[in-house]
Amino acid sequence: MKFCSLCGAPVEFRIPADDNRERHVCTSCGEVHYQNPKMIVGAIPEWQGNILLCRRAIEPRQGLWTLPAGFMENGETTAEAAARETLEEANAQVAIGDLYTLYNVPHINQVHLLFRATLLNPDFSPGAESLEVRLFTEQDIPWDMLAFRPVRFTLQHYFADRTKGLFQFRTGDIPPLKITPVDSLSKP
Repeated sequence: MKFCSLCGAPVEFRIPADDNRERHVCTSCGEVHYQNPKMIVGAIPEWQGNILLCRRAIEPRQGLWTLPAGFMENGETTAEAAARETLEEANAQVAIGDLYTLYNVPHINQVHLLFRATLLNPDFSPGAESLEVRLFTEQDIPWDMLAFRPVRFTLQHYFADRTKGLFQFRTGDIPPLKITPVDSLSKP
């Protein structure tokens, strides 16, 4: 951020009075511009025991599979966001159930919320952000082609809970992936 959204003056990065973190503060009007985590909200749409997944048409992770989910908008509830994202990405109508997982992803300033959901009918098709949408049995989930770790963990818990016949709310923290440097080949 370079300029104040209220008055247009430059901002500086400093700790405001009575705060404990650096923030963007307007040098003219003193407005403090807070930047908070993004809410990623989605659904686990089920139809007759199968789960609806979307193959991403956009980055990040284009071409990989995910549950329908995306950024929550101002003025909507989390359940409304989950239903909207399912409609946008899969042209599917769902009944939103209980919140099932909440994953904190602090290294990218996100919180992922996924709701259990039931497809109202098997009428779905790819939305603008999806290359393909399909129903998968547990055995056919493309585990090696899932786009995001919160989706993988959610589906693993979901199928384990479904087998037990008891769904419980899950929460966790997703740390950054540890990438190890590849040894470079020495050249003569």
